[in-house]
Amino acid sequence: MIVHFIGAGPGAADLLTLRGRDLIAASPVCLYAGSLVPPGMLAHAPAGARLVDTAEMHLDEIIGEMAAARAAGQDVARLHSGDLSVWSAMAEQMRRLDALGIGYDVTPGVPSFAAAAAVLGQELTLPEVAQTVILTRTSTRSTAMPPGEDLKSLGATGATLAIHLSIMNLAQVVADLTPLYGADCPVAIVFRASWPDQRVLRGTLETIGSQVKDAGIDKNSLILVGRGLGRPSFGASHLYSAERDRPRRGM
Repeated sequence: MIVHFIGAGPGAADLLTLRGRDLIAASPVCLYAGSLVPPGMLAHAPAGARLVDTAEMHLDEIIGEMAAARAAGQDVARLHSGDLSVWSAMAEQMRRLDALGIGYDVTPGVPSFAAAAAVLGQELTLPEVAQTVILTRTSTRSTAMPPGEDLKSLGATGATLAIHLSIMNLAQVVADLTPLYGADCPVAIVFRASWPDQRVLRGTLETIGSQVKDAGIDKNSLILVGRGLGRPSFGASHLYSAERDRPRRGM
């Protein structure tokens, strides 16, 4: 028996890897967060599968479902939104599974920042403008940020920031970043990227607060901040330059 941790992507049911689809189809038990994983994902589960919405469950209950599946000799598809490498709470589940001797593997998914960039039609790295993207969040009612990872410290780099789980803390985001990026720095807010009700707001650090308030957006949004978001002029990539030396292969 094995637990398959599967990145279910940002929301659209077809933004799922083929491997993830096949693992769901082969697992008699499927655990998913109903508030974040679209119902279309569950259509891949086999007939008669046990489907468990974990949105209102605590960690002990979730691990209990996995232990029960082990006792029945049934594989588990554990679906998490986006990609599992960031803010998935996968690590604490793995820690408990290690203690119980339950095996697991990981299948990556489309991360929310990539889905948001796609919605914007935006490359986040532009030659001579932006070559670094920092994925971060702020601390509101969640776990405190480690020392040195506050927005003021990260913003000092001038990198493009993809700020997750922080739309309720937008006023503080603006206050922390305006002295570093300037009030005219472009900002994009993407609400529920790839879902049918997705929404996009574009503005600046000076205007985005009022735009979000007027739109009534208060959850499930990614904040992107950086000069590259304003579609500035930028240099040509060396990758496709005619001046780049391209050694011939073979004879």
